[in-house]
Amino acid sequence: MEFLAESGQRLWQVLPLSPTGYGDSPYQCFSAFAGSPLFIDLRALREQGLLSAQDLATAPRFSDVHVEYDRVVDFKLGLLRKAAQAFLAGPAQSDSRAFDTFCSTNRDWLDDYALFMACKSVHKNVAWVHWERGIRLRETETLKEWQDQLSSETAFHKFAQFEFVRQWEKLREHCTHRGIRIMGDIPIYVAHDSADVWAHPELFRLDEQGRPSAVSGVPPDYFSVTGQRWGNPLYRWDVSSLSGHRWWIDRVRASLRLFDLVRLDHFRGFDAYWEIPAGAPTAAEGKWVKGPGAEFFRTLQSELKELPFVAENLGVITPEVEALRTEFGFPGMSLLQFAFGNDPQGPTFRPHNYSRELAAYTGGHDNDTTVGWWTSSGAGESTRTAEDIRSERDITREYLGFQEEAIQWVFIRAVLASVANIAIIPLQDVLGLGSDARMNLPGTISGNWRWRYKAGALTKEIRERLWNLAHLYDR
Repeated sequence: MEFLAESGQRLWQVLPLSPTGYGDSPYQCFSAFAGSPLFIDLRALREQGLLSAQDLATAPRFSDVHVEYDRVVDFKLGLLRKAAQAFLAGPAQSDSRAFDTFCSTNRDWLDDYALFMACKSVHKNVAWVHWERGIRLRETETLKEWQDQLSSETAFHKFAQFEFVRQWEKLREHCTHRGIRIMGDIPIYVAHDSADVWAHPELFRLDEQGRPSAVSGVPPDYFSVTGQRWGNPLYRWDVSSLSGHRWWIDRVRASLRLFDLVRLDHFRGFDAYWEIPAGAPTAAEGKWVKGPGAEFFRTLQSELKELPFVAENLGVITPEVEALRTEFGFPGMSLLQFAFGNDPQGPTFRPHNYSRELAAYTGGHDNDTTVGWWTSSGAGESTRTAEDIRSERDITREYLGFQEEAIQWVFIRAVLASVANIAIIPLQDVLGLGSDARMNLPGTISGNWRWRYKAGALTKEIRERLWNLAHLYDR
């Protein structure tokens, strides 16, 4: 945050902050409402007297370039449990009132999430469809029994959420003071193994056993000749509409309590989504199905008034999708990496075609870093051929008019110099890192979402260079 402020930046975009499940992906989380306990700063708990200096001194040596999730979970959750016990045993009166207020205000999702996580622990973390019938189907008497039996465990999860929000609000207050807004991210889909699907099965396309009858994804694309089979259960939009999209309204409202604006993931899916039979091995067997469209956003707008969304409108985008986005005035997205190849949207991704109502990026979390993209052979990370890559590089050089300058700074300058109201640069590009720092490779199930930047990497030289560009182009 200090680096952003001192380098003239005004917007900080983050990935979803929810507790990650399968594959450590922030797009496959145990809850659409909860925050990940792994973000909680243990030092703040020590300052509150809930942990000791000795507790923190027991931290093992972790990698400084990637997250070792298993080791981090073991260490951090152990200390969070110790802090929770100290807090719940006798919190200060003000803390007690704040905790009770938090639990009451968030009861609609917090009670289900806490019980879901407690039940997962008892069942050795298997998916909820493998639990005993009574708790799997949320039978009233069984729910009450489990709530009574696991009251101490659910209290721990509620404390973790309380502390997450308390720390996040303090961070956001600092950002506001330094003139920095935070952009969050609302994934369009939720994980099947989540408190959301377990607590609201009626909203999802499930069979009698609670398993998805159809799943999400996208057709063959830049990343894969067989498409991407994400595997999330699809929504029953008709049922959601009958409730006035109440679950969605609550979800968006919760997100806007944390962020100033949000990226609306896979905006395409609100107009029409790719439906894949649950038994299909790839996404190639899917079909387009009409989504909720304008009725959905009108309902949200009626309830929430302001919808500060940035629409992720990448991929197969039709005139209907753009008409929907335009109707509600959501800025779209543009990735400079897609501007010079075979993407049908390519010409619109070139800065001379930008509109002001746009969020312009050098690249995104699903793409290679700009250095990695520039030096890539294409094998295994996209459907580009060697000839495609040669042509792409020639057009890039001709369009951006450079020879030896570092490619990441050429790209950074191009998006900052554009007329787009929003220009965002992945930190990997600011640091000039290669493919080893890539955040995610779509279509793969391991090794993603692990990158960390090294302490000391945000140097004075980088800060001053960003500051100069931000002020040169009135950012």
